[in-house]
Amino acid sequence: MSLHTSLKVGGPADLYAVPEDAADLQNLMIWLRNENMPWMAIGKGYNLLVRDKGIRGAIISLERFNRVELTDKICVRAEAGADNLALVRFAQERGLGGIGFISGIPGTVGGAIRMNAGAYGNGILEHTQCLTLLRDGNVQEFCMGELNFGYRHLSLEPGDIILAALFKLQECDAECTEEEIRKDLELRRSKHNVGFPSAGSFFKNPSGQAAWRLIDAAGMRGTRHGGAMVSEVHSNFLVNSGGATADDFLQLSAMVKNAVFQTSGVTLEEEVRIVGVE
Repeated sequence: MSLHTSLKVGGPADLYAVPEDAADLQNLMIWLRNENMPWMAIGKGYNLLVRDKGIRGAIISLERFNRVELTDKICVRAEAGADNLALVRFAQERGLGGIGFISGIPGTVGGAIRMNAGAYGNGILEHTQCLTLLRDGNVQEFCMGELNFGYRHLSLEPGDIILAALFKLQECDAECTEEEIRKDLELRRSKHNVGFPSAGSFFKNPSGQAAWRLIDAAGMRGTRHGGAMVSEVHSNFLVNSGGATADDFLQLSAMVKNAVFQTSGVTLEEEVRIVGVE
């Protein structure tokens, strides 16, 4: 899985499957159920830390679910494997905006939806009208009013796979959207250009506080464990400075959490998804 995650760590999965479309995915799910094989769906492996012993079961890559289409004057439907920036650009070309804040967030629409990604007080689910899910082997539509979500959080049933999202956008001049995109990309390049493989923000921001400030206050910027390091550029980024293992990241994460708790009394919670054999 080191070949399929942005942190470049993680042991082998038993099976890596890339379905072509929803029907192909449904057939795959039937086969997995008949084989009694556990599975996990991913996009492009951002926000994911796979342990060194890997994953017993199947990884389902949704990379071919990448279509984006206009459904009416102000609504755009994007499949889970579409890049975040590709969605923003597609909308911009059609005079729609309001989601430029995900331009610089690496990864795919499915991942952004799953964690309600956002910035500057915005979350992508606030602009989402409904989700298309594979639930119990069936493709189903759910309006956002039927789902529970909040800051960096979306509650789904075990086994749900996000296939697509319908976004209700606002009419916006392309130049206005371009300025929004430019500001977001420049801000992220200046603050998040950490120079090494990372999973983005490693810890969630505690209520009313910034994780990076707490980590800095604990004196952890630049701290290393093996090949894993707290970035010198942005201390809420744990980076692979070379040859890191998943265990290096887990140990460094524990060190950071302990130091922050000792200095501030705050218990940090990982934003990255940690999976695999312990």
